[in-house]
Amino acid sequence: QVQLVESGGGLVQAGGSLRLSCRAPGCIVSIATMAWHRQAPGKQRELVAGITSSGTTNYVDTVKGRFTMSRDNARNTVYLQINTLEPEDTGVYYCYARIFQSGDLDWNDYWGQGTQVTVSS
Repeated sequence: QVQLVESGGGLVQAGGSLRLSCRAPGCIVSIATMAWHRQAPGKQRELVAGITSSGTTNYVDTVKGRFTMSRDNARNTVYLQINTLEPEDTGVYYCYARIFQSGDLDWNDYWGQGTQVTVSS
């Protein structure tokens, strides 16, 4: 069972920056799509950024121009660079990955435990 390992959250002032990381440990054959989701207080979890195995990215409109997702396939790691943080960016950020793990017969979906991002105004 793969448990994605996230890091990089914290408390920052509006206008500041953070860099989130998510690593998939273990015996992994291949990773397809990876993504970051966000759950703000009192709201449903939403997809904010995704990246394919070839590096194509997509973003929700509210973060375009401020969020940049990148991927290091050799390290099974993705990053989310967040600039010009806004109070509305506050929430728990969850990493997602679709993984073919050694010994599996099919692809499976995995999530991280979440990392808290709090932006003060």
